Amino acid sequence: MKVFGITGHSGMGKTTLLERLIPELQQRGLRVSLIKHSHKNIDIDHPGKDSYRLREAGCQEVLLMGNRRWALMHELNEQTEPSLAYLLTRLHDCDLVLIEGFKSEKFPKLEVWRSSIGRSQLGLDWPGIKAIASDAEVANAVFPVLDLSDISTIANFVVQHATEFVE
Repeated sequence: MKVFGITGHSGMGKTTLLERLIPELQQRGLRVSLIKHSHKNIDIDHPGKDSYRLREAGCQEVLLMGNRRWALMHELNEQTEPSLAYLLTRLHDCDLVLIEGFKSEKFPKLEVWRSSIGRSQLGLDWPGIKAIASDAEVANAVFPVLDLSDISTIANFVVQHATEFVE
């Protein structure tokens, strides 16, 4: 399974790009999965739900099964976050894993950058960045710049630069 990352500061449009990129990759016959890392204390479950109550009661894992999907929630309970390598082993077989987050890991990434947000580029400060996807000209770019609205070109770039993950 190959990996490729989408990175950038908060509010740059990473999720919006992924929403458009995933169907394009699927049309090319690729089975795509995604790992998203957040620095926030996420909770996909909500108070009052049975699964929430049972997790709060002390279950290490709760697997929630519905007629259209299932989700496995694993409590870390003060343990350190698992590595990206470990998380990749938890996914079913696929052709490509898109990764949002894990900025400091060494795998190929595309930085989403919009000048209108007013934040600096990540650029050379983070390992693995191979190009920038932007909605504007990027002055003094040290990486190739892709048009953020040109999903076909971005998909070509992702497919060409995705690699097997090496820890």
